[in-house]
Amino acid sequence: MDIAPAWLDQARCSTLKEDVAGIFFSDKVADIAKAKAVCSTCPVLAPCLQGALEREEPCGVWGGQLFSDGRIMSSKRNRGRPCKNVKPGDSALPVVHVPEYLREKVSAVTISHTNERVVEKVAA
Repeated sequence: MDIAPAWLDQARCSTLKEDVAGIFFSDKVADIAKAKAVCSTCPVLAPCLQGALEREEPCGVWGGQLFSDGRIMSSKRNRGRPCKNVKPGDSALPVVHVPEYLREKVSAVTISHTNERVVEKVAA
């Protein structure tokens, strides 16, 4: 049985009137950006992110970070064939502050896309 953490009632996503699953588990860059914006002002961002790291969340936005297969994705593009004319901001996601004590864990599981090849960043 899964028991919700005590901080969940304070999470911004739990107070939204709309269906949050639609933006927090979307493949659309615009939805992911909205979810990250919600997280950016959340008072319980740190425990949310820490829990997602511990659970190796398979997908979604948790603690202001986009997870995919238990890894944090630093960027995302929409599904389908890439556009020939990329507009500024098409794949840019807002950067959400990571608490100091979680930075090493986050950098160890962050994947960034460079020239369509996946490169893993390893904590120094």
